[in-house]
Amino acid sequence: MNEKSKKSSETSIDYSLLPELLGYQLRLTQLAVFKDFSESVDDAQITPSLFAVLVVINANKDLKQTELAKAVRLDRSSVVSVIDKLEKRNLVIRKRVEGDRRTNALELTKQGRALLSQLTRRVKVHEQRLTENLTEREQATLIKLLGKILPDAR
Repeated sequence: MNEKSKKSSETSIDYSLLPELLGYQLRLTQLAVFKDFSESVDDAQITPSLFAVLVVINANKDLKQTELAKAVRLDRSSVVSVIDKLEKRNLVIRKRVEGDRRTNALELTKQGRALLSQLTRRVKVHEQRLTENLTEREQATLIKLLGKILPDAR
C-alpha cells in the first residue's frame, strides 16, 4: 500500500454533532432499511412506497385515489403517476365510482394480489432481519416512540 492510500484509510472523519441528531440517525436507518428492502424484493421492481400503496389498496375495498394519497402521504399528482405505473404493470385497476364520474376507486388485479402475497412473505423476512437484535418488547417500544414523533402520521 502506498503512503497516500495508507494515510487516507487511517484518517478518521469527525462527524461533530451528527451522531447525536435524531434526524441523522433516522436517515442512516432509512438508507439501511431501504437497501435491505430493495435486495429482498429486487426482481419485483417494487419500492417501499409502491409496496405500501399495494397494501393499502388491498386492505381498503373501493379506495379512492384521494384517500390513497392521504393514507400514504403522497400529493395528488404523485399518486396519479404511481397508479399509472401500477396500472401499466397490470397490478391495479381504476373503477368508476357510481354516481361520481370524476372519482376513481382502486382495486388490485389478480396479478396484483398474487404479487402482493409474494412480496408480503419477503417483506416479513426483511423485517425479521431488521429486528433480529431487538426483543419483541424493544420492537414495540421503537414503533411506539417513532409514532410519537409524528403523532398525526397514522
